[in-house]
Amino acid sequence: MTYVKNLSFQTKDLGKKSTLLLTFDSSVKGLYQTCFPTVCWLTTFGQTGSYRIRVTYSSQLAFSRPQLKDGNIIDAETCVELNDGEKTTLTRDSSVFQFSNPVKGVPGYLEALNDSGSIQDIALGFKSPRDLMPTPVLYFKEVEDASKIVAEFTPILRAYVTAEYQHTTILQEAIEIPAIWEQNIASLSESTTWNLTRDTATGRYNLTQADEGTLNSSIKPTVVGDLIA
Repeated sequence: MTYVKNLSFQTKDLGKKSTLLLTFDSSVKGLYQTCFPTVCWLTTFGQTGSYRIRVTYSSQLAFSRPQLKDGNIIDAETCVELNDGEKTTLTRDSSVFQFSNPVKGVPGYLEALNDSGSIQDIALGFKSPRDLMPTPVLYFKEVEDASKIVAEFTPILRAYVTAEYQHTTILQEAIEIPAIWEQNIASLSESTTWNLTRDTATGRYNLTQADEGTLNSSIKPTVVGDLIA
């Protein structure tokens, strides 16, 4: 059954201009070899004042044929929604690419066969009901013709504080700094709020779940591109 999770990340008078990056870069077979995580959400909080970013995740997964520019996924040409244990095939008719309707595959996995006649890039992402194309989570580089992707995805979201990346950047290698937060989104309530704080003595950041009503009444949302995906 498909579920939707809403997460809010907020801060007040953080003490230093800081960029929060959210990505699904937990252990996946072939990570940083054949598949690469993407920057799913990115926002910058100011040194003083109140800020919040709201993000939405849907458990509806989808394969897509991504469009890239300068190492970023900027869009997708076509996609297909899949559920656990389903598989699809990417084909090409003249200049038109298309994924087949999903059929039963191996339980616990998602599969995509490249039958287009040439090497293709394929992305796995999540798709909200209101979105035409999915938000990419994992990028599979140069999938050879007659080869297939076999993906086992668990929605473990990690948070980092770093200004070294852009939104939808494909992470070619692991982020060097440690994550400040990690959660399996599937285990969270439908809506949760998290407070970002910074220790002035050590410079370390921390994300903790907010109590009901904590900070919420005084914080105004940040205005940074597409906050809800």
